Amino acid sequence: MTSTTRLTVAQALVRFLAAQYTERDGVRQRLIGATWGIFGHGNVAGLGQALIEYGDDMPYHQGRNEQSMVHAAIGYARQSNRLSTHAVTTSIGPGATNLVTGAALATINHLPVLLLPGDTFATRVADPVLQQLEVPYAGDISVNDSLRPVSRYFDRVTRPEALIPAALQAMRVLSDPVETGAVTLALPQDVQAEAYDWPEEFFAERTWVVRRPGADPTELAEAVTAIRSARRPLIIAGGGVHHSRAEEALAEFAETTGIPVASTQAGKGSLRWDHPQDVGGVGHTGTATANELARQADLVIGVGTRYTDFTTASHTLFSGDGVRFLNLNIAPFDGHKLAGQPLVADASSGLAELTAALRMHDHRVTESYLDEYRLDKDRWEYRVDAAYEADEPDVRPTQPQVLGALDALVDESDVIINAAGSLPGDLHKLWRARSRDQYHLEYGYSCMGYEIPAAIGVKMADPERNVWALVGDGTYLMMPTEIVTAVQEGVAIKMLLIQNHGYASIGGLSESVGGERFGTAYRYRSEDGTYTGAPLPVDLAANAASLGMRVLRAKTVSDLREALAQARAADTPTCVYVETETADTVSGAPPAQAWWDVPVAETATRPSAVKARELYDRHVSTRRRHL
Repeated sequence: MTSTTRLTVAQALVRFLAAQYTERDGVRQRLIGATWGIFGHGNVAGLGQALIEYGDDMPYHQGRNEQSMVHAAIGYARQSNRLSTHAVTTSIGPGATNLVTGAALATINHLPVLLLPGDTFATRVADPVLQQLEVPYAGDISVNDSLRPVSRYFDRVTRPEALIPAALQAMRVLSDPVETGAVTLALPQDVQAEAYDWPEEFFAERTWVVRRPGADPTELAEAVTAIRSARRPLIIAGGGVHHSRAEEALAEFAETTGIPVASTQAGKGSLRWDHPQDVGGVGHTGTATANELARQADLVIGVGTRYTDFTTASHTLFSGDGVRFLNLNIAPFDGHKLAGQPLVADASSGLAELTAALRMHDHRVTESYLDEYRLDKDRWEYRVDAAYEADEPDVRPTQPQVLGALDALVDESDVIINAAGSLPGDLHKLWRARSRDQYHLEYGYSCMGYEIPAAIGVKMADPERNVWALVGDGTYLMMPTEIVTAVQEGVAIKMLLIQNHGYASIGGLSESVGGERFGTAYRYRSEDGTYTGAPLPVDLAANAASLGMRVLRAKTVSDLREALAQARAADTPTCVYVETETADTVSGAPPAQAWWDVPVAETATRPSAVKARELYDRHVSTRRRHL
């Protein structure tokens, strides 16, 4: 007779989650390392009570915003190589809908997170309940259904026994390197508290093996033929290199063949910045070196990349005659992009197989090609030095000079986190990544507000590292509240808060497309009704201090260097606040080396828009379809 244990659905779920593990390359770890939660009437008596009941098995973290809790879980998952993540529980209503942005971020970036929103009564005995969305044409819809399109797996557990298959499917998707992303189990509040006789087998430890599939022999042979026939091949390293921990395999492949390696935002750091084959970022925010190689490449070898429009410069970058694509990707969907030749395999396994096969043929690019891209890389580094250089240490820094001061301080143990604004462009072009996981850019969704909670998650996953959240004023105003969590939990993140009085990135984009920086500056209204008056007298440093963070103010380059050193040595959450130039003069970094398609008004009377449309039409004419 099967042994059973009587527990509520919520208690059973917590016990189940505590017994789930992943294993890759012989390393085993918890799949769900902790649960974040903000409690309300949708989860307080269910999961809230269960987390108290089984607190020894499932650590709990208190958050301040539901979206931020998801970001923290994602930061933890990325730093854990997608082998471990956190769960997030919320009440019904706004608590649940606040999860949507975080879920989209997780799914777009292929990062696992488990979402456990409360839901309305499955029995409908109290209908409608507080915060319930009533849909006249369908009684089984709640606001949680808004999570369906942004989840890789979604289920609503309307009966206790339905939890068993739903929970198992959830773990399957979370641990699958192809399918992973946000997983949602919507939990009606009455079902959470309902008791059931659970088979003990449900609570047995399970290990979910994370696969490293090798390449199909036919695809591998075709890939080797394509590489051997190429004169100017270029590797595009994407986030899949990091997810697979394929950095060493990539380095060995590049060193064996001499093929240069450019990187997407997610793939930067796949090789150290000073590796002989590294040529920097590629695409709209990339380096001149990488982008010129991309324009002349006859074979583009994508490794773990989705080929977003920033990488392809909206399909204007890879313009060489007869250019072909070879796509090494664990996901067939991405392997076939740009009409490419697919090599469906784990990045590490696939690169190792390619290296072995090419060694048999003693294949390597020409010395002239090596000399060409290395010399061009040296030229680019001179431009980086010029952007970082601060000849006058007693003046207000530019944004690249801020990055230069940080670059001079950190070593390979530091992690920098950013997601949105003007910083991603400067970082992709300028930052010198020293380790595989130093450069943590969330640019799949480019979500303002990601940086601070993600830094908490990264620091929780890797407590010995110095973790920096690089935050502009626009991002800070979106979501600073998890500073309180960092203070409460004693998570000693570092925050570099850059004040430039507006949405600098969008301001520059607006100007380039004829929008005249409309609505992008943080200023008072002028007499003409536009936001062109004096800068607002906000004090973001005082705000951070009011949330419990130690704040160091820096007015000059010299101040900044000293403050950054103090922050790096601190063992409490510490902010370095610096005011740079205003939003319309924020950068000083080299301009974009490739185009990005943001459609411009086809008809307009204002000269700026007319001029922008003329330039837009010229760029559009260079777009090509790879068929």
